Amino acid sequence: MKKKKHIGQLVSVKFTDRKTPIYGYVLDYNDDWTLMKYNPVDYIIDGYIIIRHKNTEGFRRDTDEKWREKVINLKGLQPTEKDIIPLTDLETILKYLTDNFGVFQVYTKSETACYLGRLKSIDKKELVMDDLNPKGKWEGQMKFRTGDIRVIEFDTDYINSLKLVSTTKKTKK
Repeated sequence: MKKKKHIGQLVSVKFTDRKTPIYGYVLDYNDDWTLMKYNPVDYIIDGYIIIRHKNTEGFRRDTDEKWREKVINLKGLQPTEKDIIPLTDLETILKYLTDNFGVFQVYTKSETACYLGRLKSIDKKELVMDDLNPKGKWEGQMKFRTGDIRVIEFDTDYINSLKLVSTTKKTKK
């Protein structure tokens, strides 16, 4: 079996229609998706990010990425085998995230708007999510065209904080 390029390395991913690249350790990938341990800024690891290859220019591993990796490794935050999740298709990914993490966040084309929730239903054309608002309250549902989902984040500090708030609110009622 051929070893996949960049597995276990920190890279940046540039997009054709986004200004800012995404940084992270490559954990796994297939023809459509790449799973990364997310490095949003400096030497911080914050959860995971799954990138759809649509509209990506490619992966970069230069001096900046190698330096970030060196510092993060010194902090003991490099990825392990247990970080890998199934990347079969969007339905499998979102079912796994809902079952194992409870909440995930999706981005469509805009890098400034994101949507938090859990999987309600999915088919070839449409994703329906239960919506978790920025105050940790479950508010109805949202629908997306499955082809519009570009980036998925999970197990980040932000998402886990809102999960805590939503759990606390449930138990106080």
